[in-house]
Amino acid sequence: MATPTMDKLEALENDSTSSHLITVTFRIRRFNPEISAEAVWEDFQLEIDPKERVLDGLHKIKWELDGTLTFRRSCAHGICGSDAMRINGKNRLACKTLIKDINPEKPITVEAIKGLTVLKDLVVDMDPFFQAYRDVMPFLVTKGNEPTRERLQSAEDRERFDDTTKCILCAACTSSCPVFWNDGQYFGPAAIVNAHRFIFDSRDEAGEQRLEILNDRDGVWRCRTTFNCTDACPRGIEVTKAIQEVKRALITRRY
Repeated sequence: MATPTMDKLEALENDSTSSHLITVTFRIRRFNPEISAEAVWEDFQLEIDPKERVLDGLHKIKWELDGTLTFRRSCAHGICGSDAMRINGKNRLACKTLIKDINPEKPITVEAIKGLTVLKDLVVDMDPFFQAYRDVMPFLVTKGNEPTRERLQSAEDRERFDDTTKCILCAACTSSCPVFWNDGQYFGPAAIVNAHRFIFDSRDEAGEQRLEILNDRDGVWRCRTTFNCTDACPRGIEVTKAIQEVKRALITRRY
């Protein structure tokens, strides 16, 4: 039996690989303030495996078709939260969205998340988002001397705020909120979620202070309970439920 040559093996491998590829159109909303004050839609066609992610498609466009395409990404595994964007009209993480799951037979639309100023292409100014996060004091506040060992907490007490510890600060929830779109002064769901995480922590002693911060006219009472935030969260956090629990704590002062 003849031994296959390297050229034949490579040809077989290429045929096997290409048989899985489909032609997909990425329709990306481009914005470059150095060129125009208006955003424009631009189409890119590429061959890609439908089991690849939208982030892989964006990489392929940037590396092979247009190096000026600008977007944020870091870990590419749904942990850093930096690649949140609107894909086919919904807030998602590009690194967790598979091509095959978003109807690749039609153009895949990709644009920057709403409610925050677009700096270029898919990159937005995150400063207002992170300022709201800082304003709710997202850290443990305690009094007295530091313990010589860790601060103990029961499993039941930990479970009370477990869901809101999952936030990765991607801004998908906040930028899906109609109230935030209309008034960027609203703290937004992500900031409230991170306040919740400490308000209901049995080891923390600044719950009242955080509640007063969120009792402001730009705080939790601006929420209209549309559930957009819960639907948008890539970590499955029950965002609307957390906001309602903070509202209840404000009324009853029990948490």
